[in-house]
Amino acid sequence: MSVAARQGSLGATRICPHCKATVLASANICPACQHHLRFNAAAAEQRSAGRTAMRIEGTIAPEEAGERCEYCVVVSIANHAGEKLVRQVVGVGALAPGERHSYSFSVELIPATGPAGERKRP
Repeated sequence: MSVAARQGSLGATRICPHCKATVLASANICPACQHHLRFNAAAAEQRSAGRTAMRIEGTIAPEEAGERCEYCVVVSIANHAGEKLVRQVVGVGALAPGERHSYSFSVELIPATGPAGERKRP
């Protein structure tokens, strides 16, 4: 369900050698583990021009005192036509009575460089 693209084209991806997360091929730093993928001073300066397009923060806790519960964190991405591109479970766990967990979700927009090749769906 993910969007695949040729290496060097807009939206091309690769695997982080440190944490095995799928990242943009143009990334200098892995957004998951924060390790450097390559050093490119010019590209690092340009990518810092990106912006946070959306950020959501929240906290969950059991509704009733003494209640235990489980949770599942799901991220879903759809295109402009409402077609689901990807749906992924990013975390699961449990909350003990009185326990709280905080979550943060953000979407970063980074100016694209290089050829604007076609994106292909599998």
